[in-house]
Amino acid sequence: MPLSAVSNFVDAHAYEAALRGASTEFLISEKGDFRAELTLIDLPRLRIRCGRESLSRISHVRAPAGRGLLYFMFEAGQPAMHVGGRALSAGEIVVCAPGSTQHGWTSAPCGWGSISYSTVELAAAARAIVGCDLDLVSVTYLVRPDPVHGSRLMNLFEIAERLAGGTPDVFACPDIAGELEQELIHAMIRCLNEGTPVAEGRGARHHSKVIDRFEAVLAANRGGPLYLADICAATGVSERTLRVCCHEHLGLGPIQYLRLRRMHLVRQALMLAEPKSSTVTEIAVDFGFCELGRFSVEYRALFGESPSTSLHRLPDGPRPGRRAWAAAGDQARGAVAG
Repeated sequence: MPLSAVSNFVDAHAYEAALRGASTEFLISEKGDFRAELTLIDLPRLRIRCGRESLSRISHVRAPAGRGLLYFMFEAGQPAMHVGGRALSAGEIVVCAPGSTQHGWTSAPCGWGSISYSTVELAAAARAIVGCDLDLVSVTYLVRPDPVHGSRLMNLFEIAERLAGGTPDVFACPDIAGELEQELIHAMIRCLNEGTPVAEGRGARHHSKVIDRFEAVLAANRGGPLYLADICAATGVSERTLRVCCHEHLGLGPIQYLRLRRMHLVRQALMLAEPKSSTVTEIAVDFGFCELGRFSVEYRALFGESPSTSLHRLPDGPRPGRRAWAAAGDQARGAVAG
């Protein structure tokens, strides 16, 4: 049965938890009060996600195995989002191949949308609608749809979002949900078949591979300090190239990205830990923060509360305790040094 839900968030980690279900990881990169709204709509063939965020952030989008993903921005007048190292403007669509990953970042509040689909089902629909096969499985690419078809897709997407927020019970009606889904599929196929693919140069493909290797290095080195020279050696690029790649795909240099990532992990650990048996100091040190005064100042500036407040914040469910956050700490202990 089709399902829909609209949720509002003031805590970035609660939003991130909801986004993980939508195959997205999320890191706030801006100080300030966080607000977000997330709309989830699951139709028989399509999975629709819509996010509106008040602060800049870094995201890591994963297309599910066997399913492709259309990713786009839709807020009128918002600055370009950066996806896969390229600026994504209004009217453009990122077509993510099944199982692929894309880093993205924003420099301002944004609105984004995504539609996940079975490549087998969409290919069959394409043969019926336009009489030809669509390449839906090989690579991720950027497409500029014909303005008429692009506007049609965005209008249908906004209708689905409004229905989810105002009359969610309408999705329980098979006829209405089925008609909306078929219109969306038709518009998607027209956008992909008649749109103009944006060519990706050899340099852009190389930079994407560098970022993939960078993430692999971070995942593989969990037990001790990780220096910038070590990362460059492991990724096979110079420090300058690594910095360029990180700024393109993450909006930050490698050192800043690692510190931001560890800040978010330590916040999550603080909120999972048991206050009676854990301290801010031991958790911060476990995540590689040795200058505790500086850590506390940066933590408060980023999250709007002290580390101690996070530790004593009441969780939505039972706290897993020290073992859970210690395991998470293994992922972050490799502090990057310049």
